[in-house]
Amino acid sequence: YLQGVILNPYWVIFQRMTLLLIATVLIIICIVYQIRVIIRQDKIAKVREDFSYAMIHDMKTPLSSILMGTEILESGRLDGKPEKKERYFRIVKEEGEHLLALINKVLTLSKLENHALKLQQTDCLLRPILEDLAEKYKAKTAKQVAFVWNLQEEVVWADEEFLKEALSNLIDNALKYSGEVVEITFLSERKADGTVCVTVTDNGFGIPLKDQRKIFEKYERAAASERSRSGGASGFGLGLNYVLRIMEAHGGRVTLESMEGEYSRFTLAFPPESALENKKEER
Repeated sequence: YLQGVILNPYWVIFQRMTLLLIATVLIIICIVYQIRVIIRQDKIAKVREDFSYAMIHDMKTPLSSILMGTEILESGRLDGKPEKKERYFRIVKEEGEHLLALINKVLTLSKLENHALKLQQTDCLLRPILEDLAEKYKAKTAKQVAFVWNLQEEVVWADEEFLKEALSNLIDNALKYSGEVVEITFLSERKADGTVCVTVTDNGFGIPLKDQRKIFEKYERAAASERSRSGGASGFGLGLNYVLRIMEAHGGRVTLESMEGEYSRFTLAFPPESALENKKEER
């Protein structure tokens, strides 16, 4: 008998080149991965550079004020002018507190991210906290600012110090990113499930829709540090991330609603005490 076998040359070539093809695919995957790593490293380097500039810029201002104030006080030129002398002492003290607050904010964020910060939660009276902050920012800003009150719920189960810090950051942002006439509205209410919501609304510049998803990211402002270079609002992107971390530590959340050129509305939602106790028991 005579038997003939016709082989497909392409299949033979494919079989013999299988290992070579697999190796080629793996090399391509490695190259693509390396390119992605390089691009990510470049982005991180850029963020670090911008963050470093913004942080130094923010710390340079109070340091310069402190040095200038101490130099004038040390010179003795104000010895016969007690009012001016007192004013310079106050400036030095306030700028020192501002610098310390920046440093503490960075350290606190690190603790919050590592879950190493212990909260002391109690029934906090909301109105005194907001009234104190309103008076503080009225005295600090040169803008015409009006506060509108609509507090339907007076008590929040939270750590008073960090609650005050979170609200302070929101008010500070409202003043920074608004025109010369600012209106800030405070609203508090208790939902049906016991959640207490504290809302801060301003009539400022608003936040573009494309930026709203990343506004709570750490160092987000660093990406826009060119605004600081050109005389824009100072800061290095910790404020809103700080608020986010504080709310996560409380077991709550922060949400944003904004329309560019119209308003921004930030809502802090604090879970009821019973919900927090159940979470602790589950752990």
